[in-house]
Amino acid sequence: MTTPLVSIVIPCYKGERYLAAAIESCLRQTVSDLEVLVVDDRSPDRSAEIAESFARRDPRVRLLRRETN
Repeated sequence: MTTPLVSIVIPCYKGERYLAAAIESCLRQTVSDLEVLVVDDRSPDRSAEIAESFARRDPRVRLLRRETN
């Protein structure tokens, strides 16, 4: 796997309301050689589930989940 030209980091805690729109916005950028890293700070909401859903569909999206907040 080659290193992407652009890395977008989305820090997330209780971001369920906006996370899907944020990821979709990143994936719509004109630069296609990118990765989207969602860093979940142990959110109690569905943030991790949303990020995992995108990661299953698009290999450019990855979820990094912190063990503790």
